[in-house]
Amino acid sequence: MADTSIERFRRVVEAAYGHLEQRRQEVNDLNVFPVADGDTGDNMALTMRAVMSELDRLDGQPIDRRAREAIVPAVARAALMGARGNSGVILSQIVRGAAEELASRPGELVDPVLVAAAFASAADAAYESVRDPAEGTMLTVIREMAHAVSQHLAHMDRQRLSTQAGDTEQDELLAEVLAVAAQAGQDAVERTPEQLDVLAEAGVVDAGAHGLVVILAGIVAGLRGELEAMPEVAYHEPPRQTRPHHFDSRFHYCTNFIVTGQGPDARSFVRRLEEIGDSVLVVGDEATLKVHVHTDEPEVAVALFEEAGDVQRLDVGDMREQIAARERRLSPARTGVVAVAAGEGLKSLFEGLGAHVVDGGVTLNPSTYEILAGIHDVPAEEVLVLPNSPNVILAAQEAAKLSEKPARVVASRSQQAALAALVELDPERDAAGNAE
Repeated sequence: MADTSIERFRRVVEAAYGHLEQRRQEVNDLNVFPVADGDTGDNMALTMRAVMSELDRLDGQPIDRRAREAIVPAVARAALMGARGNSGVILSQIVRGAAEELASRPGELVDPVLVAAAFASAADAAYESVRDPAEGTMLTVIREMAHAVSQHLAHMDRQRLSTQAGDTEQDELLAEVLAVAAQAGQDAVERTPEQLDVLAEAGVVDAGAHGLVVILAGIVAGLRGELEAMPEVAYHEPPRQTRPHHFDSRFHYCTNFIVTGQGPDARSFVRRLEEIGDSVLVVGDEATLKVHVHTDEPEVAVALFEEAGDVQRLDVGDMREQIAARERRLSPARTGVVAVAAGEGLKSLFEGLGAHVVDGGVTLNPSTYEILAGIHDVPAEEVLVLPNSPNVILAAQEAAKLSEKPARVVASRSQQAALAALVELDPERDAAGNAE
């Protein structure tokens, strides 16, 4: 991928982001470590979306042997700025580690040798970002991926590596190597419950680890130019809870912000943050830091950095409400809800009220298939579908007809009206009774 364009690179990243977005809720539902707040898929998607936005901004510029050292770090910075939560920040560091390796060798083709070096650098960056690394997480998986690529490279035909291939042949060669990494990652994901007791207790694999494999499988499909060529990634459905597991947090708020200024020193702040919280991540460079901490005192965390620079993009999430929302979503009920929504704020409100959200996008116009998949994913005997737009009602009705599970469409015409109606939902009544 040396003599390529932003558009070609973007196609690969878009495939990865699209695959993650398709399975975002699955990743969310697996999330029990370090806190069962059900947002790992959301956080990883935010990081990938930031990368996509940067590629859109750079569209049309060549990623060649001269420009790569300028463009790839821009993508890494976008990942850092867009990251949220443990998984999002660690993913941004995986991107940074790989980007630094790619940028450091601007005169080389992006071939399997460089990919192996990028994986090794990504794994190192991920581990370095966490003060007390836990095995059985996405850290373990990126390390196993790096090892698998290195081993595969050692056994590859030297002639294949040295041949000057065209774009299609080069992409297939890279896809082959990355498919090996994806399989190694999948195998490592399956072992995560053996490494973390909390995963075994909940009956799940690690959410961030699974999300990382989902992303890599999408990259392989993007390189091959067809979704059918995507490596199979096992579907992991968390057990439906007959009783809550109560994987709670010691602290109330997930706090994220950016600090820009004159050389803030990350290391000097970590210990002070650990005095008021846990899950501390402080990553970045001399110009910009990304801060993540679970704490009861977000304002104290912010105050620690105000003398070091300018605090921006403060994002404070109520983890106890997120934990409760996840438990509601995974607890069996007679009637569940699928709601079409657009915008992170409204999606969070619907999820907080126990609805399964189908992302309507900017136009609020999902397909029948997407709504049908949402109906299937709801852990309930019957389902109410809230289309929330006149344009979606027909697709929702068609999905309800196709569903094997009893589904009833309530012809809601706005997201605001649907939110008001959801407050009155009785999950123990049947769908018809709730629809009235």
